[in-house]
Amino acid sequence: MRVRPSPNHDARPPATLIDTLVLHYTGMPTAEAALERLSDPAARVSSHYLLEEDGTIWQLVPEERRAWHAGASFWRGNTEINSRSIGVEIVNPGHEWGYRPFPAVQMQALVSLCRTLLARHPISHRNVVAHSDIAPDRKQDPGELFDFAFLARNGVGLFPDGIPDLGTSDAVVSAAGLAPVRADLIAVGYNLAAAGALDRSLALVLSAFQRHWRPEAITGAADRGTCARLAALSRLSASPLAAAG
Repeated sequence: MRVRPSPNHDARPPATLIDTLVLHYTGMPTAEAALERLSDPAARVSSHYLLEEDGTIWQLVPEERRAWHAGASFWRGNTEINSRSIGVEIVNPGHEWGYRPFPAVQMQALVSLCRTLLARHPISHRNVVAHSDIAPDRKQDPGELFDFAFLARNGVGLFPDGIPDLGTSDAVVSAAGLAPVRADLIAVGYNLAAAGALDRSLALVLSAFQRHWRPEAITGAADRGTCARLAALSRLSASPLAAAG
């Protein structure tokens, strides 16, 4: 653990629990560029931790302080995500600079860091989220190459196992057929109206869901495979396991 203090933080609101863990990618050409930006007072952006590709962990903001990483966001009825979360930036150039798989040593270090955070704070598994989950209209990180299933197998977050891939055919398009899809997305935590046809907002949220839980097919469509995995995740999110950290 190395320390590189960022000035970009402030006090959390009184009596606010830290109950959410938000994972990002840096989306910059190098780790040093990301560290510079996250500690630049003019940028007004930061995270609590930055994790390099070789597994090196930097602490930028003390956990008891509010880092500025989430922006306009929503998860499970909450909008002040910065106030209630820990933010971890994972070094990866992202979609703009040559998106690539996350190295095994980086993922192992992330598991260790996340398990420490979950032990230290009342963060439930259903509140381990991607930046794209809490801001699907703006963000796509850490993206489809990030192995959320690996994290879940190692005690961090949720991932429904044993759901066969039913393919991308037979997408639901009617408002009536989409009602349970919307209900499941809301149950998982997304911000979405409870009724309506397939519109842009639903497609954005489905794409965010797919980046996290069905990276094989990021289509924004409610196809058979997506609906099956979403229904399984909705059930899992309601289980005692999901509420535990």
